[in-house]
Amino acid sequence: MTDTRGPQPQYEGYATGPLPGEREPAPGPSGPYHPPQAYQAPGGGTQGGQQRPGQGGGTLGGAQAMRKPRTGARTTPRTRKARLRVAKADPWSVMKVSFLLSIALGICTVVASAVLWMVMDAMGVFETVGGTISEATGSNESNGFDLQSFLSLPRVLIFTSVIAVIDVVLATALATLGAFIYNLSAGFVGGVELTLAEDE
Repeated sequence: MTDTRGPQPQYEGYATGPLPGEREPAPGPSGPYHPPQAYQAPGGGTQGGQQRPGQGGGTLGGAQAMRKPRTGARTTPRTRKARLRVAKADPWSVMKVSFLLSIALGICTVVASAVLWMVMDAMGVFETVGGTISEATGSNESNGFDLQSFLSLPRVLIFTSVIAVIDVVLATALATLGAFIYNLSAGFVGGVELTLAEDE
């Protein structure tokens, strides 16, 4: 087959020069490439400790592009609150708690009575009052009522212990009965509502 197109013109750029992949890089300072940004960085327009080209002083429209803090921002934290309702009280738990509390109250009563008796005996109250009552109730045949022997420490402690035991039984029974009554009333009116808030 014969080529009839004749001599073709040769382009000097591709015939004499190197190919695009073989060209040498342009001379100049080598460094990291920073893509252009729409907004200038505050504080002189520097990035990574170097000033970016094309940005003189980091100003935009004659004023520095700095973000100002909001003056109306709320600084105090908001206290969260929760509104709850006591719908039911467990009678068994109420009975256990009331039993323990009544026992503690009974022990405190016995100890307080013993301490009070010792203080009054040291001050001579029983001797003075007992002598007055003995003279008032005495006669020629008898010496009258002896208050010191009647209000001795063992008798006072026994009487206080009996009162404490009765208090334990009554307080436990009344607290358990109160739990049942509260459950019945809560079924009609909805129970006691409480508003709880976090500690500031």
